Amino acid sequence: MCSIFGIIGEYDESQAKYALAKLSHRGRDNCGIIQEKNLFFAHHRLSIQDTSPHANQPFKHENISLSFNGEIYNFKELRVTLSKEFEFKTDSDSEVIIASYLKWGVDFVNHLRGMFAIALLDKDTLYLFRDRLGKKPLFYLDGKSFVFASEIKALTPFLTKTKMNEDALMSYLSFLAPTPPHTFFDGIKKLACGEYLTFKDGNVEVKRYFDLLDTKPNLITSKDEAIFTLKKLLEESINLRLNADVPMASLLSGGIDSATINAHAKRQGVNLQTYTIGYNGYSKYDERENARESAKILGLKNKEIIINQNDFLEASDKVLDTLDEPLNDPASIPLYLLFENIAKDGYKVVLSGEGSDELFLGYRQYFEYLDIQEASKLKHKNWLKNYFKANYSQNREWEHYKRIFNDTLLFRTSGENFTDLQKNNLMKRNVKDNQALKYLKPYRDRFENSRHVDESIWYSYIDLNLFQAEHFLTKLDRVSMAHTIESRTPFLDHKLACGIFSIAPRLRYEDGVTKSLLKQIIKPYLGEKIINRKKKGFSNPYMEYLISGDKLSLIKEVNSQTGMFKTKELNEYISSASQGGFKQHIWGLYVLSVWTKKHLL
Repeated sequence: MCSIFGIIGEYDESQAKYALAKLSHRGRDNCGIIQEKNLFFAHHRLSIQDTSPHANQPFKHENISLSFNGEIYNFKELRVTLSKEFEFKTDSDSEVIIASYLKWGVDFVNHLRGMFAIALLDKDTLYLFRDRLGKKPLFYLDGKSFVFASEIKALTPFLTKTKMNEDALMSYLSFLAPTPPHTFFDGIKKLACGEYLTFKDGNVEVKRYFDLLDTKPNLITSKDEAIFTLKKLLEESINLRLNADVPMASLLSGGIDSATINAHAKRQGVNLQTYTIGYNGYSKYDERENARESAKILGLKNKEIIINQNDFLEASDKVLDTLDEPLNDPASIPLYLLFENIAKDGYKVVLSGEGSDELFLGYRQYFEYLDIQEASKLKHKNWLKNYFKANYSQNREWEHYKRIFNDTLLFRTSGENFTDLQKNNLMKRNVKDNQALKYLKPYRDRFENSRHVDESIWYSYIDLNLFQAEHFLTKLDRVSMAHTIESRTPFLDHKLACGIFSIAPRLRYEDGVTKSLLKQIIKPYLGEKIINRKKKGFSNPYMEYLISGDKLSLIKEVNSQTGMFKTKELNEYISSASQGGFKQHIWGLYVLSVWTKKHLL
């Protein structure tokens, strides 16, 4: 796990090195630079596989230069295949990437299994690749020169001025994070998962090399076959991610995702040190009791990290700086503090359970949406349409039925926050209903043009592309790499994901049980007590902390200078915080205010 950075075109050496230094936290083991006229190609290394200096990057072979962030889990298998045509000099996965490119050209990426952001320069052509499910970030700025980096902070020095990208703002308010290619910094863009970019002769071209919807549907229609197939793929995925030449740990919540990973690791003879977070005085958010029980049942050595209000508030500004731009996820702060403690204990790799909910339908709301979707089949619904139109409510349920009776898209990610009507009510601008659909249109078009027709596949597809890749994985990457820790997510293996997309969709939801298939796979190893435990999620007392710390006044302060929101409506949102209403909305406004004050005021 590392950082990549480069400039194609004219550059100032001191400015380039200043920008590169902003990424040093992502890899403290080595910093390498290829520096020529109109080329600055660099890399910060966190050594995980082949920790010898011979594997340092940028990696150069003849006219090809490589700067690569991530892990290629099948690199040993590829190495065997490629060794007949390529003379390997290291045991690193980086050299395997170059050998793969020499054999297959840009199609080499289809042979990789892992997480990656890759910069590959072949003479005068630069290729940038972001992995299939978006685990590793990749940003770029096409200005006087072309600049790319693993984080936005390394690109901002090259902006002539800081201006907010309006599409980033509107998509953030709607979906918790800016949707690709937008970032909050006008001029800086990001690759979406499964995309690659070609830069040659001053021209930028972005293409998609992977799409889960290309998986042929309904290949498996038997539940027994589905369980057998997915069990094999999941175990294979976890096994691949248990390989490292450095100390490895794992997160442990009270849920089944982390328990699954740790139980399987233990069966493979790998005893991972596990970590759980807790909050004194807030039992409804605290997972320590459940985690203790899971650790006892599974025979794990677990360590508890306790966070209080002071810890949270002191770390908040640092964490929001780490994220570079607004991201509406209050869990980023306790997760940052958790990784800080893991780093102090000397671990460089951590396993985490992201992706299971989206793949196995772990959110109860998926089943609720499937039920609501049935209302679209009503033949006589005009009177209901008129009723809902005449009786506006800010409640989410009202919005859902209104969409059904208006024949518009119902499910718009599990991360949907402000609806368009809520934005129109709050903002000093005209926001048309369904305006946010433009950010989902590329994904919805691909879905409607695919062979998949079941809406539950749409739920998983859009959530993996946005709610997971741009929200949860952004958080996980930034807060783990802030402490130079590589985070691995076994559920987000593209072969496992394709396996799920290939089964008959009804097998995931027909019995009305969340994560039904996963629970049947892991029941022999976890037992009824863990499997039947009520889902809690990675929640925390962020709003209680903000109110006690008198932090919400910042929203009003910044709005008085920007005039972005209507004063009366904004005050109503803030007032609702003490009653626990619209909590995520308010946190999103707070994070936006912090960023705005720092960068625009």
